[in-house]
Amino acid sequence: MSDLKAAFEQAAIDSKNLSERPDNATLLKIYALYKQGSLGDNTDAKPGFSDMVARAKWDAWSRLKGTSQDEAMQQYIDLIAELG
Repeated sequence: MSDLKAAFEQAAIDSKNLSERPDNATLLKIYALYKQGSLGDNTDAKPGFSDMVARAKWDAWSRLKGTSQDEAMQQYIDLIAELG
């Protein structure tokens, strides 16, 4: 396992133990960076308007399209460290 992947997985664990809950915009960024880092570009079907939370998550992840998985992992690691 690469050092980046190990650090990414540790950041995912650390994200569950932040000192305080981030605001919704930051939570969406955390979600999107995690999804982009672990799965790459969003290929899921866009949720309907009736599911606002799923739609917001989908939109946040889709905005990262084209960002490499390694770059997304590093941004995720940096964000969690900043919030920690």
